[in-house]
Amino acid sequence: MRIAVVDYGMGNLRSVSKALEHVAPEAQVLVTADPALIRSAERLVVPGQGALPDCMRSLAASGAREAVLEALRDKPYLGICLGLQMLFEHGAEGDTPGLGLLRGEVPRFALAGLKIPHMGWNEVLQEAAHPLWAGISDKSRFYFVHSYYPAPAERLLTAATCLYGVPFTCAVARDNIFAVQFHPEKSQSAGLQLLSNFVRWRP
Repeated sequence: MRIAVVDYGMGNLRSVSKALEHVAPEAQVLVTADPALIRSAERLVVPGQGALPDCMRSLAASGAREAVLEALRDKPYLGICLGLQMLFEHGAEGDTPGLGLLRGEVPRFALAGLKIPHMGWNEVLQEAAHPLWAGISDKSRFYFVHSYYPAPAERLLTAATCLYGVPFTCAVARDNIFAVQFHPEKSQSAGLQLLSNFVRWRP
């Protein structure tokens, strides 16, 4: 099995690839921006930390944007942080158009009295059954670091929520797509279980 971890010049690529190698030692994990390698992979992971405008510019410049869109049609896809946010129509950060695959916005937290970015461990409430939650208890804690969050236009997209002042969507799922705002590669046993579930997922 070949898993492509999409490189757009930002973030936690090494920690994600190492976590995937740990849960799937039989797989070939490629960190790449090469459109041909992205197209040839059986599974796609788009991680990220940083700014959405830079992410979208880098994807377009490398040619990876179209390859990612093609993969999103039918390959198992795991989006992490920016890899979740880019799926939506529009991000408030830099007034940035996303890929527009999912209806909704990515606004910034506006919470009086709470620190932004939201950083640290928080409970994740599973809102819908999904194969990627297998072996993970509801209200397990995952690691977050973000100032923006997904606001889907369709409630059925929400696979999990988190409470930070107010509830917000922290995971979405549709068909072959599963994407999370938290960082499974930094979330110890629960995060490794989610990555293991992704590697074995047959949507």
